[in-house]
Amino acid sequence: MGATIITTQDLMEFKVELLEDIKELLQNHNGPTPKKWLKSNEVRELLGISPGTLQNLRINGTLPYTKIGGVLYYEYHEIMEVLEQNKIHNRI
Repeated sequence: MGATIITTQDLMEFKVELLEDIKELLQNHNGPTPKKWLKSNEVRELLGISPGTLQNLRINGTLPYTKIGGVLYYEYHEIMEVLEQNKIHNRI
């Protein structure tokens, strides 16, 4: 097998390409990946609502949840879907 010579210029080009790839990955990643399942206190903090408001969202069926034992869990993507579905677009 023949030897390959790598020049300083080759290394500089590799460095630039690598940095561009890393920069692109960082720009496409918007913060930490949220957890799939959130507990009630995490949902209240995320939405900035009171325990009573969260209870009303459960009771009227606005926000789906899962109950295991005495703990309520909410799927992050379902919370985001509810927010998107209830988005109001004001047209002036």
